[in-house]
Order: sequence, then structure tokens, then C-alpha cells
Amino acid sequence: MATAAQEPASRPASEDRDGRASACWPTSQTSDDASLRPGTARPAGGSSVLKKLVYAGLAFCLAGLIGLCGVVAYYASQLPPLSQLTVPKRPPNIAILAHDGSFLANRGETGGREVSLGELPPYLPKAFVAIEDRRFYDHWGIDLMGLVRAAHRNLTHDGGLQGGSTLTQQLAKNLFLTQERTVSRKIQEAILSLWLERSYSKDQILELYLNRVYFGAGAYGVEAAAQRYYGKSARNVSLSEAAMLAGLVQSPSRLAPNRNREAAQARAERVIENMKQLGFIAPDMAQTAFGAPPELVRPKGAGSANYAADYVMEALDDAVGTIDSDIVVSTTLEPPMQAAAERVLVDELNAKGQKFNVSQGAFVAMRPDGAVTALVGGRDYEASQFNRATSARRQPGSSFKPFVYLTAFERGLRPDTVRTDSPVNINGWKPENYDRGYRGPITLRRALALSLNTVAVKLNMEVGPEAVVQTAQRLGITSPLQAAPSIALGTSEVTPLELVGAYATFANGGLGVAPYVITEVKTADGKPVFSRPVSGDLEQVIDPRTDAMMNEMMHNIFVIGTAQRARMPGWPMAGKTGTTNDYKDAWFVGYTGNLVAGVWLGNDDSTPTKGVSGGNLPTDIWHNFMKIALKDQKPVALAGVAGAGQDPRYASAGESRGQPRQRIKRQKNFFERLFGL
Repeated sequence: MATAAQEPASRPASEDRDGRASACWPTSQTSDDASLRPGTARPAGGSSVLKKLVYAGLAFCLAGLIGLCGVVAYYASQLPPLSQLTVPKRPPNIAILAHDGSFLANRGETGGREVSLGELPPYLPKAFVAIEDRRFYDHWGIDLMGLVRAAHRNLTHDGGLQGGSTLTQQLAKNLFLTQERTVSRKIQEAILSLWLERSYSKDQILELYLNRVYFGAGAYGVEAAAQRYYGKSARNVSLSEAAMLAGLVQSPSRLAPNRNREAAQARAERVIENMKQLGFIAPDMAQTAFGAPPELVRPKGAGSANYAADYVMEALDDAVGTIDSDIVVSTTLEPPMQAAAERVLVDELNAKGQKFNVSQGAFVAMRPDGAVTALVGGRDYEASQFNRATSARRQPGSSFKPFVYLTAFERGLRPDTVRTDSPVNINGWKPENYDRGYRGPITLRRALALSLNTVAVKLNMEVGPEAVVQTAQRLGITSPLQAAPSIALGTSEVTPLELVGAYATFANGGLGVAPYVITEVKTADGKPVFSRPVSGDLEQVIDPRTDAMMNEMMHNIFVIGTAQRARMPGWPMAGKTGTTNDYKDAWFVGYTGNLVAGVWLGNDDSTPTKGVSGGNLPTDIWHNFMKIALKDQKPVALAGVAGAGQDPRYASAGESRGQPRQRIKRQKNFFERLFGL
């Protein structure tokens, strides 16, 4: 009986059960099989198997390619037609400059303006190429070698997880896609990268990338990042600073230098090493950069400048409306005053806030024409962005009384007019003085200096609450005011900005002003967008003689009244304190011939403080500010107030503006008239 080993090598293929030819070879053969002897030919069936494997492989590859093309075509169909595709406009940035042209803050979604490659030091864009896409100038949007290298590193865990995305792919993702990590998104990213490479040059792509990539801390684009971390323009960053910026885009939250300095520095050193290896920088430049790690700065807009910037943005809506490109906004804000206002307010609250149970404050300073020079809307912007200087309506207390007295003077009364300080009862309402005492007959000059409530209420009823409301509105108060007997004591709420603006009218000789902060708006390339008209046609809303009387009256606050501790030798000044029931609000607004400033202190929830009145903490803050703001300046004349070489009897509003003086005839008192003096 023949065995399988004895069957001839040319045995025809057997048939399987359904009659098809079987190409299978026997599973075992003897060692003397002729087919395996040296010099004999291999079975013909082996070549057939190899061919079929090749054919199968090709078929599989073709099917895979067709399938891949189908998948690509499907996800490409989910995109807008490439012929209609355009790079979306970058959200506009608003750069806010101070009065002296220095940078204050950025506003907008990006946090910084757009920059061109030509503006940047050459090593800055090269740093990004070195760490993110070293073959950037060689590939066509997708770097196959980079993908293989990234896959190898991911499999071997060498150097952490790598994405293999080119700068072009990263840009495509930032411009058109979400941040989700899915196969579909990666395919669309690749398609869009090819489109970008076809539509833009390499330098254009790199410039777009540098202006769109996210750097953490709300900074989009390299200019915003340089301002955020180093307090300077990207045009001025050093090599070590550029390396740190390039390093952190891989993971802004993990590598941000203000959060993880050690990791950020290690990454920056790797960037510098890559740049040296690629010949982007000389070895001595690398060595210098290694030895000079970048120093972070506290962002310029981290403190009170943010409150001022928010106010600028509110005003910008009215000035220019819709913004569709980067702009530069020039303002009236003066950095030394802004810094001084923040410091004196915060220092006072830190030193005495807990003792007096007062947690918040606001400060506004402006020139007599309404140009805002400093604005602080709270104790800590990072803790609370609510702008108390512009948006918090609080009862002004006695700081509202000048509107009552002004209304009375405009109806013929004078500082020497006598009224009686005595109990008041208006339909059961019985307001009392601060000390709950009464002084009998007293001049209006002294009544205001001592801030007597009874006299103010009587005057209010004498001239009519409606008239007082009209006077306050004429001077710039825009908040709703209730024409009630209690308005004389400041029960209708106003904002600090409103009240300081109204007092500016007293300081400038009676000219009505509207507080302003923007002087000019230009596009990033210098084209004018808005320019504030010259304020030479301000309306006279207070007669100059009446204004001089009001200043003389409010000057007495510093002489015998509640603001004696705020006096500054040689400077003519006037103002008024204010305190509300239960010490919930404390105010002081004061002014010289060239500067008006106001302070409010209280708690956001209107809980009472422990004895904070207008005559203590707010007056101290105002005085500390004025010492800085007026340092090394010559005293400026103030209409109606002696000082600065001026006799109050001959003071007029025009004198504070350098105009010829007008003699003001002083109103005689009762005894002078009686005896003909």
C-alpha cells in the first residue's frame, strides 16, 4: 500500500467536497522526497501561493485606499467648499494708552494686537519652528516623517505623548475646528492644512499662527502673551523670553511660567537647544540665553488699571460703535495718579478695614474740564470686577448738600444769610444733627461747614425739593433723584463718577462738564477713527459769582469743618464730606483749581461700618492722594478762595482759567446793613 510520501511530486490537485481544486500540499514528506533534494525544482504550487498573497495584499491596499478616500471625501463634504473658504477675521484688539502714550491695558477677546513677522526679532518665529515643527519649510502641510517620529515616541514613551501636528495643522485647528481629539477632526485638519499651504506662503502661515495660537491666561497671539508675562511688546522680547513663549504653547495650562516656572524653564531650554542644533542661533547666543532666564512681571492691567480700562470700554461704545479691526485708544488717564489712587485706597483699607468693618472703596480723580485722570472701582480687581466708581449707586449723605445751598444762592440767599438751627418735624420725620445738638441762629456759611442737617432740610423746603433735583441734574447727576424732603441729606443714590463730575463744575468756575476719558481712537496702522472735539464751548451752568460763593463756603470745610485734617498749606481748596445713616456710606469730594477727587467707602451689601464717616478715612485717603498728585506743583487759584496770591473778594471763575478777574461785591450781613457799614 503506497504512502503519501511515495506519491509523485506532480500529483494533481485534489478536489474538495464541492469539487473545487485544492492547492494544499501534504502536511508531511519523507526526507528522501525528490522535490526537496538539492538541485531539484520547487513545487509549482509555491509560486502560485506567493502570487496570490501579493494579489491579496494589493487588493487589500487598494480597498483600504478606496475606503480611505471615501472617508476623506465624506469628512471633506462636512466642510464648507474649499473654493469659498476664507480665513476668519481675528477678533479685534483694543489697546488702551494713557495720557502720556504709555500702555495701560488690552481689551478684546485676544488680549493683544496683531503683529507682522517683520516687526518681530528673527529668533522669535524660529523658536516656534524649532520646537513645534522643525520641517515647517520643507513639508506641504502634513509631515509624514513627523507623524512616524511621533508614533515611535508614543509607542516607546520617549519624550511624552506627541501629536505629530505641523504648525499648519495647528493653525487649521485654531482657525476652523474645535479642540476635540477625534479621527474625523484630524482628517478635516489635514484637508484644511493642504488648503492653507496651497493658498498662503509659509511666512504668511507662520504669521497667522503666531497671532492666533493660545498662550494661556486669556492671551491669544504672541503680542498678548508677551504683554501678559513680560509686560512688554513681542517686538522687544529677548531670546530666552521667546524660547519660553514658544515652549508653553504645547500645554498652556501646564507650562505657563506664572504657574509652573520650573517646567516652563526646562521646556524653554529645550527650545534653545533645538534652535542651536538647527543652526537658528549661534552657540554663544544659546549660552547667553541659558544664563539669563526670563523674569516675569505682574501684568500692568492686573490692578486698578483694569477698572479704568473697563470704563474706557463703556465709553468706547458711545464713541465709535462697532469695532472690526485692531484699534488704539488714547485716554486722559495719568499713570502716576492712577497708581497713587490705587495705593492710597488699598493701603488705607488694608490698615484699617478690619477695625472699622469696611471692605470696599472707590476713587475718582479728574481735571476741572471733566478729563478723568484716575479711576479705581474697588479694592481688588481679581476678587471683584464690579466697578463701584461707575456703577455703584450709593447714598451721598451730606456731600449732596452743596446742591441745596447752590439752589438757595440762585434764589437770592448769601453765605451770610442767617437761618435757625432748631428741631425739624416734617409730617413726622424729625432729622437731627450729627451731634444731636442745636445752635440757634447761624449763617449759611457756618451751617454748611458744620454740616448741619436741620438747616439743609429747611433750605430744601424753602426752595423746593424739585428745584434741588433740577440743580443737581444741571450739574451732571444722571441717576434718578427723588424730590423729597430727605433729598437734602443725600438719600437719593448716585455714583462716585457722577458726584465728582458735578463738583468739577464748582472747580472750573461754573462750566457744565461731562466726565470723559477718551481723547482719540486710531486703527493699528494709524488711521483716525475718532477724535474728541475741543471742549472750548462748555455751557455756563452756574453764575461765576455764585460759584465763587460756593467755593468760599466749601473752603470752610477745611478751616472749621469736617475736613480740617485734609488741609494742604498754600493750596486753595474746597470740598464736602458725607456720611449716611448707620455709617453705611462715607464720602469725601474735594478739589483745587486744577484737580477734583472723590472717595467712597462702604460695604457692597450695605452693612454698617464701625464709625467710618466722611471726615475720617475718606478724608485721609483724599489727603494722601493729593500730597502725591500735587507734589512739586505751584498752587493754582480757586475762585472765591484766598490763596495762591488771590483775594477771595475779587475772585471769579475766570481767574482759575487765566482770565481777567472780576470784582465780586460781597453781600452785607444784617448788622452791616443795619448800621450802614
